[in-house]
Amino acid sequence: MPSLNPSISVLGIRKAKHLLRRACFHYSKSTLNYFATLTPAQAISELSLDTSMPWIDPYDTTTNSQNGSVDGFWIHSGNPPSSYPYGQNKKRGIVSGWWWYNMMQQNKLKHKLVFFLHTCFTVSKDNGAGKSSFFYDYLRLLDFYAYSSIKELAKKITFDNAMLYYLDNTTNNKNNPNENYAREFLELFTIQKGPQIAEGNYTNYTEQDVQQAAKIFSGIKVRTLRDTIDPDTGIPCGYVNVSQHDINSKTFSSAFNNTTISGGTSQSAVVDELGEFVDMVFGIPETAKAYCRKLYRFFVRREWDSDVENHIIYPLSLHLINSNFNLLSTVQTLLQSQHFFDEDNTDASNEIVGGIIKPPLQFISELISLIDMPLPNPEASSSNPPTNWSTDQLDFYHFYWQFCHKTFFPGSGMNIFSPETVAGYPADYQGPDYDRSWFSSNTIVARYKTIESLIVGKNKILGIQTNSNGVNYYQNIKVQFNSIDFISNPNNITNPYDSTVLVSELVELLFCESITQSRLDYFIQSLNDLDPGYWSGAWAEYVQNGNTVQVKSRLDALFTKLINAPEFQLM
Repeated sequence: MPSLNPSISVLGIRKAKHLLRRACFHYSKSTLNYFATLTPAQAISELSLDTSMPWIDPYDTTTNSQNGSVDGFWIHSGNPPSSYPYGQNKKRGIVSGWWWYNMMQQNKLKHKLVFFLHTCFTVSKDNGAGKSSFFYDYLRLLDFYAYSSIKELAKKITFDNAMLYYLDNTTNNKNNPNENYAREFLELFTIQKGPQIAEGNYTNYTEQDVQQAAKIFSGIKVRTLRDTIDPDTGIPCGYVNVSQHDINSKTFSSAFNNTTISGGTSQSAVVDELGEFVDMVFGIPETAKAYCRKLYRFFVRREWDSDVENHIIYPLSLHLINSNFNLLSTVQTLLQSQHFFDEDNTDASNEIVGGIIKPPLQFISELISLIDMPLPNPEASSSNPPTNWSTDQLDFYHFYWQFCHKTFFPGSGMNIFSPETVAGYPADYQGPDYDRSWFSSNTIVARYKTIESLIVGKNKILGIQTNSNGVNYYQNIKVQFNSIDFISNPNNITNPYDSTVLVSELVELLFCESITQSRLDYFIQSLNDLDPGYWSGAWAEYVQNGNTVQVKSRLDALFTKLINAPEFQLM
């Protein structure tokens, strides 16, 4: 029977890999070895620590071709967003790079929860969510509530400037209602649709409820100057134009027990009115179940049966309710459970370990950490700005913006923080494929060309480019993986002379599960060809004489096979 009872034994390598993949976006071998010595409770406690971001403020070091300016710390400049009319698409990409770099420097559950909340309260940064500074505020808001109440976030997100732009609620007025945000709030963000049992009746809510919710949200507007600050979060937010708010009472359907909420006639009264509405929606048990189903699909498996619904999702929803909708506590309960580690049954048809296809964000983040490839350091703070921008800071911009943001992510089917619809990424909602949707004939090439790009330091996904002089070239991605250095490090490989040891240790690091001997032999052949002793001699030649010719090409081929193997695509 599926069980939320905690798993208590020391993790070991296999379960530590499983936990780190699901709770974080990446890990290194040293991190894996450390977490393998911990119990699930100890590991999750450590992953849940809240630490400061090493890169404090996003900045733009590039020159705007329209006016020749360098905007630097544009978000923290003290100037309104309208002062920076140029390069907003690039700046939104820089903000996502700021988030990604900070995530890459830490093994924290918080980053996974921020992205989970993005899939719950979706904003598409490049498709109508306003200026880059609004996207920055949106990410900060998700970060603020990642370890606390998702119910409180449901209130605050309603005032988020990016959300107000994205779902048009800034145009929602008492005499000209716009129901976009109200509809998505019920259908996607909170309680979700149940079976349609009558015209306009979706079991959990009705069209009447959408109309009344739109009246609740009327008059909440974007504050373009970013000078209205939320008193609880310290983050810029929208405001209430009371003259455009419907001050009449709102009566909801039997789905919400025919609740009536009085209309507010002041800024504070409208905020209280919104709070009553959110309390009403979250007071229906189905809302907690909807979030727990999302959590299960995000952290555990794409599909489940009635046993999981009754013994995992239902009790987890009670925990969510009883903890005042505390997201961290609920996720910790799930990630420590026997069910999460697949210890509660012997059914081989519903394997949890290795049961999810890696999203592109997981794939590239995990790959970079596992091969221990250093990133250029872009860290900077607007309170202590650098006199001159370093090469590292410019190189990170080129690596993340040109390679990751503009090439890898769209090529692999994930425009990061910019899904095509408000429903989010197909892997999160579109059955029956769900995470299988990450693989298609259109997206597989970007994955398979990624390790090649990192090995040669060139953008092989984008392919050959031609400059203004007619010269062909590959775009320099400003980072490069050195396979010899990786293998030479005793913290990575204990005996690089032995091809069997070398490949076995890489397989243990990179794959979720062990592989068959014939599969292991396939990878070993990348080093030995048909001569079992070839590799040891080639490595000895490298160590003694520094001759890299024989070893580098074979190691690069081995890493390419391992990273492009079906086993590496799973988590």
